[in-house]
Amino acid sequence: MNDKTNVDLNNLLNSSGLYSRLRAELPHLNPAERAVADYILANPEKVLYCSISELSANTGTSDATVIRLCRLLGYSGYQELKITLAREKIPPIRNIHENISPDDDITTAVGKAFRANIQAISDTLSVLNMSDLEKAADILVQANSVSVYGLGTSGLAAQNAYYKLFRAGIRANVFPDSHVQAMSTAQLGPNDAAIAISHSGSTKELVRIADLCKERGATVICITNHSRSPLAKRADLVLLTASLETPFSSGGMPTMFAQLSIIDALFIAVALKTYDRATKFMELTGEAVKDSKY
Repeated sequence: MNDKTNVDLNNLLNSSGLYSRLRAELPHLNPAERAVADYILANPEKVLYCSISELSANTGTSDATVIRLCRLLGYSGYQELKITLAREKIPPIRNIHENISPDDDITTAVGKAFRANIQAISDTLSVLNMSDLEKAADILVQANSVSVYGLGTSGLAAQNAYYKLFRAGIRANVFPDSHVQAMSTAQLGPNDAAIAISHSGSTKELVRIADLCKERGATVICITNHSRSPLAKRADLVLLTASLETPFSSGGMPTMFAQLSIIDALFIAVALKTYDRATKFMELTGEAVKDSKY
């Protein structure tokens, strides 16, 4: 950020309840809490894009310290603090899309949206570890079954993963309801695999699903944007996306495109490893629905 941006952002924070609360609590905080508070005050824009685990790593503290500070400030948790910070940093009209201004015409605005999607795909390719991708494909090919989990917009990505794997001849399942997801883990065993998809990697329900999968002995692959997230810590293998989002842009198209690109890469890797079987199943599934089209 340049000096002008820093001044503008500080002006916003100086007039906010969040800034006042942080300043008021500073003398009463222990050293670890003070480190987190100082980091938020000095780097409010970075905090918008940090998961709780990344913030604790950046400050040399713990997730528990971050949560404790949030509650001292009157917030239910880190997400509520981030939402407050985002509301104070991003004017309401910009919430439609982070980079779009109310002064943009339709052509300019749509161009910005498309470029954000392209950037997310390009950035995700740059961070994708091909060795881990190949390991993930081997896990899926050798598994007796693959259960795919995701919630919200990540649930849509999970549906796509199920569809792709199913067409490639992998015995896959997807469960859109969080309660059914939890119950489905009872059928998993050491020869099964699970894919958990979450941008933040901090969705409590999905972290619990990963825990249940691990308890049953299943191998867990996660697709997430945050390598230090609770979900990533529980996974046997992590495939990273690279899509920036604030609490107001959560579940946006750049994030979905990044997730779908990883899923497509997994499908390609699986299909290449099982070429004859995969092409056979794609032909059979195509034949099965041929009468549904004119």
